[in-house]
Amino acid sequence: MSSSRDSHDNGPAGAISRRDFLKGTGAAIAGTAMLSPALPVAAEPQPAIQDPARAPAAPAPRALDVNGVSHAIALEPQATLAEALRGPLGLTGTKIGCDGGACSACTVWLDGEPVLACMMLAADVGERKVTTIEGLARGENLHPVQEAFIAEDAVQCGFCTPGMVMSCAALVERNRDPSREDVKAAIAGHFCRCGTYPHVIDATLAAAKAMKG
Repeated sequence: MSSSRDSHDNGPAGAISRRDFLKGTGAAIAGTAMLSPALPVAAEPQPAIQDPARAPAAPAPRALDVNGVSHAIALEPQATLAEALRGPLGLTGTKIGCDGGACSACTVWLDGEPVLACMMLAADVGERKVTTIEGLARGENLHPVQEAFIAEDAVQCGFCTPGMVMSCAALVERNRDPSREDVKAAIAGHFCRCGTYPHVIDATLAAAKAMKG
């Protein structure tokens, strides 16, 4: 005589008992595990190999003639003239505003011609002579444009002033009788947040007159 457990497990004729179902399920799981490929093992991270061609270049010695003095300094190849002036040379009168050639605050002279120091690599200066706002005066004597800027109240916050002075001084050095349009053209690339352009024009014309007479 079968026990009640056996009859419960076996059930009606032709039916799958719970015991057989569990056995079949276990066998299926085991078979699937045997057929499934092993999960890949994560590889150990490898150190990045640095491309020597992309490695930052070491600073190299450069000679710069600034305000009549020859300077030997070490600069990275990508250093701009503005960075060289403000950094190792400590000539912070040259301002860096936009650092993209749009405001002209960084204007200096290169062999007497105004250039944007933020747009020129220091390595490209070569043997040309650089003049900054610090070298515009002659000892204690200010350049006539500097004096006129003070007299005509052409200075507000002062951030754009050094570059503006350098452009205006370059103009009167080559043209002692400029027109208002000449001055406007000379400062066309300069951005003054304080809006002192009328005073700058008056100051430049006054300086030119003083230098002419």
